[in-house]
Amino acid sequence: MAQILAPSTQWQMRLPKTSTYGSPIATKMWSSLLLKRNKQGAAKSSGKFSVLALQSENSTVNRLEKLLNMDITPYTEQIIAEYIWIGGGGIDLRSKSKTIAKPVEHPSELPKWNYDGSSTGQAPGDDSEVILYPQAIFKDPFRGGNNILVICDTYTPAGEPIPTNKRHRAAEIFSNKKVVGEVPWFGIEQEYTLLQQNVKWPLGWPVGGYPGPQGPYYCGAGADKSFGRDISDAHYKACLYAGINISGTNGEVMPGQWEYQVGPSVGIDAADHIWCSRYILERITEQAGVVLSLDPKPIEGDWNGAGCHTNYSTKSMREDGGFEVIKKAILNLSLCHKEHISAYGEGNERRLTGKHETANINTFSWGVANRGCSIRVGRDTEKNGKGYLEDRRPASNMDPYVVTSLLAETTILYEPTLEAEALAAQKIALKV
Repeated sequence: MAQILAPSTQWQMRLPKTSTYGSPIATKMWSSLLLKRNKQGAAKSSGKFSVLALQSENSTVNRLEKLLNMDITPYTEQIIAEYIWIGGGGIDLRSKSKTIAKPVEHPSELPKWNYDGSSTGQAPGDDSEVILYPQAIFKDPFRGGNNILVICDTYTPAGEPIPTNKRHRAAEIFSNKKVVGEVPWFGIEQEYTLLQQNVKWPLGWPVGGYPGPQGPYYCGAGADKSFGRDISDAHYKACLYAGINISGTNGEVMPGQWEYQVGPSVGIDAADHIWCSRYILERITEQAGVVLSLDPKPIEGDWNGAGCHTNYSTKSMREDGGFEVIKKAILNLSLCHKEHISAYGEGNERRLTGKHETANINTFSWGVANRGCSIRVGRDTEKNGKGYLEDRRPASNMDPYVVTSLLAETTILYEPTLEAEALAAQKIALKV
């Protein structure tokens, strides 16, 4: 992201009880047009027969589409809530549907639910019940109406967070009074790669071969430069519909790779929005017959990897004199580099090589306007003496609950010794 602006009011989103959210995502259907033409009488053109044949071949699909797109709001107060959680792999999203008696305004109005944790790698077979706690709600762009998507975290029947529940720890950090007082803002740049379904090779690439070298693809336009724009745009609109604080999207450096930005959002809300946006992207690629990859280096060689750059600021950083606070935060981050790297995504060592706009995974660095550093500070931040920093280390498959809370913990709560600070400042040539 170019800069961090004021966070959206959606970060404390509540849903109106009787809202009608418009039409869900759907394929444009021909049935009404055909019916109108039939009523007008037989067409003289032979083109009529090809269209009618198409209708006949797809009649089952058309009937199914009508049911899928049916707005049940006029007929019942009941809604469908899609409960979404993170599976045992730490990146796999799972979900199932539940009928709720009436529209809700807040997650606390929703019942807890459970699922078979032995089937997601999160519980043993002889004690497999895992409990879902609703934590955040979004409008459902697939079902429309008053239906909702529900981001949940996971607990044992005794109320203990299971090991893969990273949201619980993040909520503890973001509820700390010192952290709350600093009002941490996050702007997260989620990169992803689209793969052809049957061959798991990037969209638009010749099967088993390679396109031309990188250069024309970043923010490019044209059939030979942009692959998957319809998916990116569908996702963009679906996120806006859902109430996700998405702020932009663009084609990336490697062909078949895209990015979208979420934020600025406050505290844990940023991670909830990223997880929901990922779920929506999974569903859209499912419908399109394309595979979504969050691998940080999907293609080896002279191709860019996929990251999840995290822009971050606190109240003190955004106020006059904030650049000194940013430098102190960078100092703390340098002292905790190994801890952060270990939590910033699987396979990140394949991406953080010091090439393709990355810093080497083993070396902490920072710089102004330098995309080859661990931490980048913008020119405007340096010029204005206040602003934000960009952590360029997180991989595309990072857990946003872990990354956002770790940034807040390291820069706000962590208090290194003066000796450690002095040594670190000398090592990275940072004057505090």
